[in-house]
Parts: sequence; structure tokens; C-alpha cells
Amino acid sequence: MIGLEPVATPGAPLARRNPVAKLAAGLVFSFLLVASLDPVAPAVAIAMELALLPLFGIRYRVLARRALPLLAGAVGILVTLVLFAADRSGRVLWEAGPLLVTSGVLVTALGLVLRMLAVALPGVIVFATTDPTDLADALVQNAKAPARFAIGALAAFRLVPLLGQEWQMLTMARRARGVDAGRNPLARLRLFAATAFALLVGAIRRGTRLAVAMDARGFDAGTPRTVARRQVFRPADWLLVAGAAALAGSALAVSVALGTFRPLIG
Repeated sequence: MIGLEPVATPGAPLARRNPVAKLAAGLVFSFLLVASLDPVAPAVAIAMELALLPLFGIRYRVLARRALPLLAGAVGILVTLVLFAADRSGRVLWEAGPLLVTSGVLVTALGLVLRMLAVALPGVIVFATTDPTDLADALVQNAKAPARFAIGALAAFRLVPLLGQEWQMLTMARRARGVDAGRNPLARLRLFAATAFALLVGAIRRGTRLAVAMDARGFDAGTPRTVARRQVFRPADWLLVAGAAALAGSALAVSVALGTFRPLIG
């Protein structure tokens, strides 16, 4: 599970930036990278992100641990595209019966996986360097988001880590009642689906109670609310957003210069 508590060094230059600025920079950086289908632009973008990681105060080991679900998903996407892609153009690299791997399939799969990682990593970095309470305060003060939306997002961030604990409780409760799949893969799959459904039902009930409690406290009344901690948007925050756009543009420029640029539209 990707943790939601800040783990960056507090004094890191970019970790101190306004939460809305970091969120906007991540969105701008990711949005520009979606414009290309080639693997060069996202590869350059990932190299830039990793090079800037010390400025956010995050250790590479921490990032690898938090991005482990992304890496697992990337491997799954790569294998699925290589096995089941309809387009088999390009030079044949490996053939084993019905399985045919070509250079075109490999380039397409690699481009999609790298683009997914390049787009997702900024989000991981933002939430690894931002306190959820500061993010909610900045959304209300700087982004002028409704208080109900900001506090609801804060509550969601706080409740997500509880899902792992609740999953363990459901698993132990089923095991105490003698419900165990053993070594049967089909039984494991059915048990996983049942536990996931129970977890989903519990999350919906908790969200409903939270929404009712927020309405009872006037979060949807439209009355201006005071803030306890001021979040100031400084010139350095604007520079962070502009720098993210410039870096993403540079990655696309490298792709165009090398002749590998493949636009998403057109």
C-alpha cells in the first residue's frame, strides 16, 4: 500500500513548497507526458524525476517501497501487452508456437509502461512530501476549493491506511471461523473476492457516516470558515510549477529531436 504520511526530510528545498504548488506541478508534468506514445519521452522524464528526488528529501529506497504497487502493475501491463497485443508489426524477436514477440509490440508495451511510471511517480512524490492536513488547508486557501471537498479529501487520506488493518481483521476473523482456502487456487480466489467485497461494503458505510457527520457540522452550509494554519503561495511555488512544465517540455523535445515522437492524437 502506498503510504500517505510525509516521509521526506523536512528541510528539503522542494518538500517545503506549498502543497497546491506541488500538486499543480505534478499534474502539469504528467499532463504533458501523455501527449506522446514513444518510450523516449517518459524514459527521459523518469530520469529527471529520479535526479530531482534528493531535492524533495526522499531516499531512493523509500520511493521504491512506496512505488512497489506501480512496479507490479507495470510488469503486469508489459506481460499482458506482449502476450495479447493485436499489432504484431516489426522484426520478429522471439517465436514459440502461438506466442510471437516482435519489435513493434515490445516498443508499444515499453512506451506504455514507461509513460505510466512517469505519470504516476509525481503523484507518489507529492503525497510522500505533503502532510494531508496541509494539503487540505492549501486547497481551501490557495485553490479556493470548497471546504466540504477539502475536508472530505483529508478524511479519505486519513482512512485509506485503515483499509490494510481492516483487511487483516477480516482475514483473521474468517480464519477463526474455519474459512481457509488452503492450497486450492480457486478457493483462494473466491475467498479474496469475498473479503474484498466485505472491505468495500465497510468502506461505503464508513464514508456514508462521515458524510452525514460533515453535513451535521455545517460543511455544506456555504458559510466562510476560518483556518488555523496559513498556507502562503510564494514566488518559489510558481517557479516550481513553471519548472515542471519546462522539464516535461524538455523530455518531449528530446523525443522530437531523436525522431521517435509519436503524438497521441494524429
